[in-house]
Amino acid sequence: MRYNAPRMKDSHHQAESTIHPDPVTEAYKKHIDRTLIRENLRLTVDQRFQQLMQLQRFAEELKNAGRKVRQKQ
Repeated sequence: MRYNAPRMKDSHHQAESTIHPDPVTEAYKKHIDRTLIRENLRLTVDQRFQQLMQLQRFAEELKNAGRKVRQKQ
C-alpha cells in the first residue's frame, strides 16, 4: 500500500524560509578554507587515495625521524 502525504501549497518553500543558521556552526565555518575542500572534491577517488598514501608515508618519515632524535639524546 502506498502512502500519499497531504499536499500543502508551498509548504516546502515556507519551511526553507523559516530555517535560521545555527550561530555555532556559522562561527566554525569562518575558520574553514573551503577552497581546499573544493580542490579535494575535484580529484578522483584514486587521486585522493594517492594523496592519502603520500601523507601516510610522510607521517611515517616524521615518526622515524623523531625516534632517531630521541635515541641520540
